[in-house]
Amino acid sequence: MTDRLSLRPASVSLRALRALAAAFAVLGALAAPLAHAERADRDKPLNIESDHMSYDDLKQVNIFTGNVTMTKGTILLKADRVEVTQDPEGYQYATAYYKPGGPLAYMRQKRDGMDEYIDGWGQTIYYNGKTEVATLTTQATLKRLAGGTKVLDEIHGSVITYDTYNEVYTANSGADQVNPNNPNGRVRATLAPRNATGAQAQAPGAASKPATAPKGDLPPLSPSKNIGNPRE
Repeated sequence: MTDRLSLRPASVSLRALRALAAAFAVLGALAAPLAHAERADRDKPLNIESDHMSYDDLKQVNIFTGNVTMTKGTILLKADRVEVTQDPEGYQYATAYYKPGGPLAYMRQKRDGMDEYIDGWGQTIYYNGKTEVATLTTQATLKRLAGGTKVLDEIHGSVITYDTYNEVYTANSGADQVNPNNPNGRVRATLAPRNATGAQAQAPGAASKPATAPKGDLPPLSPSKNIGNPRE
């Protein structure tokens, strides 16, 4: 049996387009510029399908388990377990968890007006509907893809945040990133030139496939000597 839930958020006014961030760093933290995610997503209903659903009245949380799929406009979230809450203003918050031994929690969001997508994986993914920030924790990976399949940027870190309001993503190092090729557990990144998107306008009705889950380690990188603050 499949459970379905649709929650409609409070209306949020459109924000003015901000200038793109220009600097990134790979030394425990990283930031890179992005265009807006799909701006219409914030006003779309939240739809969830799962094998089972329960409601905790004391904690005011809906709990979905078993092959959970959540959509909100172009935002897609897949996990073994997703917990959803909603505040009095109507903003929604979702936390996705993976099942040990199973695939990592997965998210995707389309970039506004472009045939590009942001794909992310982590043991836990937290989506804040008010701030429009997704936080991927433990074994986190974030990719920027042209046409849904061609990898342009790829980031590995212990904690990665994808902030659509400020148009940046950030990554932090951690113990879960330690391996023979990365003994200090540092952030690893491969970034394409900003003018080499390889993305064309998407043809009407064209479909794209999610990128495969990350495998293996990235080659060694030379870290930046300066650490940028993406919120400045």
